[in-house]
Amino acid sequence: MFQNLQDKLDRAFKVLKGQGNITEINVAETMKEIRKALLDADVNYKTAKTFTDEVKQKALGQNVLTSISPGQLLTKIMNDELTDLMGGTVNDLDISQNPTVILIAGLNGAGKTTFSGKLANYLRDKKGKKPLLVAGDVYRPAAVDQLQVLGEQVSVPVYVNRESNDPIAIAKEGVAEAKRNGNNIVIIDTAGRLAIDEALMTEITAVKEATQPHEILFVVDAMTGQDAVNTAKTFNDRLDFTGVVLTKLDGDTRGGAALSIKSVVNKPIKFIGTGEKMEALDVFHPDRMASRILGMGDVVSLVERAQQQFDEKEAAELQKKIRKNKFDFNDFKSQIQQIKKMGNMKDLMGMIPGVGKAIKDVEIEDDAFKPIEAIIDSMTPFERENPDAIDTKRRTRIAKGSGTDVNEVNKLMKQFADMRKVMKQMSNPAMAAKMMRNMPKMPGKPF
Repeated sequence: MFQNLQDKLDRAFKVLKGQGNITEINVAETMKEIRKALLDADVNYKTAKTFTDEVKQKALGQNVLTSISPGQLLTKIMNDELTDLMGGTVNDLDISQNPTVILIAGLNGAGKTTFSGKLANYLRDKKGKKPLLVAGDVYRPAAVDQLQVLGEQVSVPVYVNRESNDPIAIAKEGVAEAKRNGNNIVIIDTAGRLAIDEALMTEITAVKEATQPHEILFVVDAMTGQDAVNTAKTFNDRLDFTGVVLTKLDGDTRGGAALSIKSVVNKPIKFIGTGEKMEALDVFHPDRMASRILGMGDVVSLVERAQQQFDEKEAAELQKKIRKNKFDFNDFKSQIQQIKKMGNMKDLMGMIPGVGKAIKDVEIEDDAFKPIEAIIDSMTPFERENPDAIDTKRRTRIAKGSGTDVNEVNKLMKQFADMRKVMKQMSNPAMAAKMMRNMPKMPGKPF
């Protein structure tokens, strides 16, 4: 995510590396590189210029303390300004009405229908709501079928009227259906439309008038950059939407839309899509995104994703097994499956401070766990429960059954044994404290 922008900002900061203080000259040079990096990232020109002017003014107005470098000071200022640029604070959905009507709008191919399913899943699981999806796209072939499949996936009902070609009537019927069935959220999926198509723009305005939605979310493909921002402005002039959803952010290496949209449209980004899975939807936190753009990681989001996947009761049981040295390959496979649900592996690792830069040129496939799972699946139930019983003969058979070689099986067995040993030590508070004391000190300065 935003890899190209991160690389260019890194190079810009190198101008200040080794400098003893901040001067008009070295800040001007750095700002020139940062503005160039933002424009290359497809950030709106006016936004990029205003941003760098603000950063420069604040940098020159501060004294550099002896304990920090000019690079560190500029990073702090950049972090604050990027946070403000993207909205400053989290903007939650207003779901206080019963039912709350949420209208989904956007261009063709932006991912509205998928987002509708993800939003229903989020509101049901995280907010304890009872959502109803409404299939209001009467133009795209199979749009209704797609929404029904997504509804089944997330166990949310879908209102469908295949006899009607009137999206306004369908939307009104959907709201009435929700009231009848006690659904406290109505998510109306609409057809994709071009801003230049006057008939379709008039139609969605009529859907808005007919349903009086409490939230109108404009869905845009983050990878379209400046085009997304320009489209958002046109749609906002007609719909006055309440928030923006950026989809496909996991594939966006530039970041132009995320950085420009708030300043151009003056509407908050409320959600970001970070993958194809139904769980791959995050509330947008400007401060966390700023940290990630500057290569400082995002531990809070990483922990939140982990908490969503790991059950407390299961974790307590696992802790007991670890203490008794009973952690086995069934437990190991279960942990792998939970990690996979958290999202794209490289994206997850990029949330760890310092790791994002270290792995920027490393290819990390999402199916990296596949050979490990194949090896575990080739074990008998007895072997999975009793790793110590896996001798040379068994390893040869497991390698054959998993389509790997004995060296790979041996490597996994050694890694598993080492991991078991560390986990057992860490489960003992005294031993864990000793290990932490013996760890080498990590360098504290990023520049």
